[in-house]
Amino acid sequence: MQSAPNLVLVGPMGAGKSSIGRRLAARFGAVFVDVDHEIEVRTGASIPMIFECEGEAGFRARERAVLAQILAGSGQVIATGGGAVLDAGNRAAMRAHGFVVHMHADVDTQLARLARDRTRPLLAGDDRSDVLRRLAVERAPLYADAAHLRFDTGPHACNEAAAQLGHLVEVHWQPPGPRALAPDADHADAATSHSP
Repeated sequence: MQSAPNLVLVGPMGAGKSSIGRRLAARFGAVFVDVDHEIEVRTGASIPMIFECEGEAGFRARERAVLAQILAGSGQVIATGGGAVLDAGNRAAMRAHGFVVHMHADVDTQLARLARDRTRPLLAGDDRSDVLRRLAVERAPLYADAAHLRFDTGPHACNEAAAQLGHLVEVHWQPPGPRALAPDADHADAATSHSP
């Protein structure tokens, strides 16, 4: 059993970090925080707009700063963007301030779940399958490096996945006592992730 201030969810877009994360937060009496939503709130611009104006490098700098602020709090279930693990400092900070779960989904599952989603900058091209396969190869070792636990969400419906993952997390993670939220993190309950 590991005591950690937060439960941190990493994994590819379409893995269910936001939908399952909300259910886990309710189960553990924690606050759900979506990093992408927080970036949009604090920037005053959508993720696609940030990518268009500042490029991926600009977005990653904002992501790094916001994630650090969120991780300073406790009693949170934190859904990170799909590329948050690209930064070694992010990976170290997540492990230091949370119990990190890699929520895995294979490319076919991602394609099915993201079929109607047009909000993700990295999927703006024509060949979504090729992009997702490339990202999977690039990021899989980084998810493994960051995570304390791996859970495959692919075979499960959302409620079933949340229940099964909740049981696993209970075995491994000891939530903290009274919640201590990071600044500006208390309005993220209605967040919607874009997980670029």
